[in-house]
Amino acid sequence: MTLFQCILMGFLIVCAISVSFSRNLLNSILIYMSYSLIMSIIWVCLQSPDLAITEAAVGAGVTSILFFSTLKKIHAIQIEKEKSDQKEDEGIE
Repeated sequence: MTLFQCILMGFLIVCAISVSFSRNLLNSILIYMSYSLIMSIIWVCLQSPDLAITEAAVGAGVTSILFFSTLKKIHAIQIEKEKSDQKEDEGIE
């Protein structure tokens, strides 16, 4: 295993831990997208381009779009934005 692959595996572990501790749903989705992109790079390094394309398309693409549309439909993005705006307003005043 090369140094580059070891670094990518470290990033995978960091992404997996940080997505479980993230309280913001939008950040969790973005971390999940980065996890999928790193995983697709690892598949390319392992000489499996078909798996890499599938991981990038499904993991980072379609699944993330579905997560974003779900958050929009349940109005979770707007609620989190309002909460952060309220916290900023309380801190300023």
